[in-house]
Amino acid sequence: MKNLVLFTSKDRDTLLKARKGESKFGEHIQLIPNLTSIYDDILNLDVDYVIFGISESIGIYANHGKTGASKAWQAAIKILLNAQQNVHTKANRVLVLGHLDYIDAENELTSLNINKKKHINTIRNYVEAIDKDVTHIVCSIIKAGKTPIIIGGGHNNAYGNIKGLGLAKNDRINVINFDAHTDFRAEEGRHSGNGFSYAYAEGFLKRYFVFGVHENYTSDKLFKTLKKIKGIKYNTYEAIEIRKELEFDVQLDSALEHIEDRAFGIELDCDAIENIPSSAMTPSGFSVKQARQFVHFFAKHKNASYLHICEAAPTEETETIIGKLITYLITDFIRAHGS
Repeated sequence: MKNLVLFTSKDRDTLLKARKGESKFGEHIQLIPNLTSIYDDILNLDVDYVIFGISESIGIYANHGKTGASKAWQAAIKILLNAQQNVHTKANRVLVLGHLDYIDAENELTSLNINKKKHINTIRNYVEAIDKDVTHIVCSIIKAGKTPIIIGGGHNNAYGNIKGLGLAKNDRINVINFDAHTDFRAEEGRHSGNGFSYAYAEGFLKRYFVFGVHENYTSDKLFKTLKKIKGIKYNTYEAIEIRKELEFDVQLDSALEHIEDRAFGIELDCDAIENIPSSAMTPSGFSVKQARQFVHFFAKHKNASYLHICEAAPTEETETIIGKLITYLITDFIRAHGS
């Protein structure tokens, strides 16, 4: 795959900060030195999890959003490698594959005028090319019997995750999405706001639960659309945290009941977490603690089939905090999933 950049031992050694008397996560991960076929290369590898990044903000830009999500992978891997390896972290069960790199394309495409129809069509057509790469990698990992953990990029990549899981299972699949937005907008060309609607329309997504939708940023038309579709359920942040009409823990159970009957993906959009730099940063949202509890709760289920953490947009000043957040979520998933 031309856009896949393998994570090498040189990359690891450059980022790793070894300390005497300590054992770091990065010292125990597995790597692939040369790629022939993702499926063949990992099929007999003694790992449970395959982590890879997506370095792009093109889908967000195609949705008239702020770029920056392309930097989340580098922020995360830097911190993850330097977490402590101990009885809780299980680094020896992890393969770090590498990342899909679209930086050159992003530099070119974000110079286009998104207010011009021809330009926006060009950008959205490129998102379809990214879809194909993500679908192929996710499908290959799951067919090989491993669990993908996908880091970075816009929420457009949910489409490739869903399609990849669906193709690997040869069945429609379910999704739980921790998000301030439904990302179920019109099929008007691919972007970060319609990955789930495309996946549903194309028959890959069966049941969908959106956890914590923000009432201020969801149109009345979209709310009406969601209510018409039997396979979709949601709750709102305001109902849980502001009006206290619903309880967080009870809603976790309700969401699981909706999606637990078949393989499901866990999607987490950093836009839903309060004051986390992202493509649509919010001053009012769930806490980091609640995000971690969310991941832990759903990862415990036998049908949890992937984790995707997206939309974080670190700057030079915030890359460490973003890296720590994503590392917590990754290790929470691995601890719960393997229990």
